[in-house]
Amino acid sequence: MIYLCSQSPSRAHLLERFGIPFVQKAVDFDEEQIDTEDAGRFVYLASKGKLEAAEKCYGLEAPLLTADSVIATAEGKILRKPGDVEDARRILMLQSGAQVAIVSSVHFKCRNFLFVDTSATHYRFAPFDAADLEHYLQSGLWKGKAGGCMVEGFCKKYIREVKGYESTAMGLQVEILLPWIQKATI
Repeated sequence: MIYLCSQSPSRAHLLERFGIPFVQKAVDFDEEQIDTEDAGRFVYLASKGKLEAAEKCYGLEAPLLTADSVIATAEGKILRKPGDVEDARRILMLQSGAQVAIVSSVHFKCRNFLFVDTSATHYRFAPFDAADLEHYLQSGLWKGKAGGCMVEGFCKKYIREVKGYESTAMGLQVEILLPWIQKATI
């Protein structure tokens, strides 16, 4: 049993899909304090900060798993979670017909070791249909998603090319993490 220190339903779904027993226990960490324009550095620092907060709250009675994700445009601009529907529209339009990288960092700590990984999945999207985008915006499904993007949902039909794991794009590179979880729970 591990502690997933995240409120993300997508991360919880991934752990369930891979048959990993967990308890979801969110932690409080202010990502706004992170001052970097580098997507990889940002998610690394956010995931690390969440791990430090989790360790203070829960100790290491169970292995701790934290993660963070952002989208980076081809120009390197970080696209975080949209604040409202207009912000979501603006951010999603930056992805429409463009190449992006969804960058995720994980920290997994148990009594015996610390595993850290920062990975990216690269996508090239076709232009989004305006009516389809409006329907997605009105659905609210973009809320809480890095860049408002759901590669397993709205964005899926617009994918023209992908390099990397879908799980990384969903916020948790389970294929890379799985051997370490197995090692910690043996």
